[in-house]
Amino acid sequence: MNWILSIVLIIATVGTIVSLLMLLRYRPIRGTHSVSLRHFTLLVLVYITVILSFSILYLGLELLGMEVLKEGNSHVEGTVNHLIEDIIYFSAVTLLSVGYGDLVPIGIGRFIAIVQALFGYLLPAAFVVTTFLHVTKKEE
Repeated sequence: MNWILSIVLIIATVGTIVSLLMLLRYRPIRGTHSVSLRHFTLLVLVYITVILSFSILYLGLELLGMEVLKEGNSHVEGTVNHLIEDIIYFSAVTLLSVGYGDLVPIGIGRFIAIVQALFGYLLPAAFVVTTFLHVTKKEE
């Protein structure tokens, strides 16, 4: 069981890295607007991939017995469905904002949440930079 979770965690990490590289290397089709619907859709898909990848990472660590989240003053408990809901919610809130404080990372979860928050701040910047670099090259 542990090796299956390890493989899933590795796949989630590789998926996140590949999604980010796709965003950085993607160029709009020539003759279209610099910010195309395809480019925006790619950004949304990258966000979804990163949210789900970090969710899988948090869930995998929880299932391995490492506590990474607490709700209020206690460890996140309940059914597996409740745990999955809480983890996806925490992952989305961490990526898209600074968090609300209702779910708090602990232990290794703090480091992972920091990395995820950095991704959340860098993704829009990467989107804008790749778009403007393409526009600048196109005008030259």
